[in-house]
Amino acid sequence: MSTSTSFGAPEPQSPEPPHVLDNPAWASLAGPHARFAERVGRAARYPTDVSPFTALADPSDSRAWDDLTTLVGPGADAAVPGVPTPPDGWELVQSIQGVQLVDNGLRAETAPEAVVLGPDDVPEILELIALTKPGPFLPRTVELGTYLGIRHGGRLIAMAGERLRPPGWTEISAVCTHPANRGRGLATRLIRAVAAGIRERGDTPFLHTSAANTGAIRLYESIGFTLRRRTTFNLIRSPAGPRSGAVSIRAEQAGRAE
Repeated sequence: MSTSTSFGAPEPQSPEPPHVLDNPAWASLAGPHARFAERVGRAARYPTDVSPFTALADPSDSRAWDDLTTLVGPGADAAVPGVPTPPDGWELVQSIQGVQLVDNGLRAETAPEAVVLGPDDVPEILELIALTKPGPFLPRTVELGTYLGIRHGGRLIAMAGERLRPPGWTEISAVCTHPANRGRGLATRLIRAVAAGIRERGDTPFLHTSAANTGAIRLYESIGFTLRRRTTFNLIRSPAGPRSGAVSIRAEQAGRAE
């Protein structure tokens, strides 16, 4: 009996689909945060009093950029995370290099001293945000998820909460502590407490910070986060027409939180 074996060309393998965290703003707006989405076809954004972020279903798709132009209007500024270079006709106004870190062993636990922050706390939240500059926070950002704060003498001195919600994941954001109260571990306790709530509903925590914010990165890595990818936070201007409104993006400065 004779046998023969033939070796043909290997079958092509399908490319792996992109990870949901590669485009977390779009995944949030198309998923758990769909109730916030202002959407035109392949482009979406949060209401301007909730979050500055806009997103594209596929940044390599020219049709998505056409939809974004329709959504924001001509000559308008839009904060589009994760897009290193905008296409022809779009102007790069500002760019911040960032990093994305994911939970890889964080000890999540409640913080008995933390209180849930809501709409009535927004004026005090915005005051703390203006002082500490952890990143964009607008009058309705508190609606995106659970925000926790720590008070001392009735005054809000530290906070952290939830921002983007791609399926299966929740971003921890707005981590900040009043300068007079740093060095007490308040930010770490709040991160652990926010993470406890995230884990309780079956999600995994992740976060972003500026690549230049080495203090924040060291803090996050020391408590159980690990670097997943580098990214960009870009402010870009749509083609044609006069400028029709500006927003700004600021790097997360959570390294100041402790």
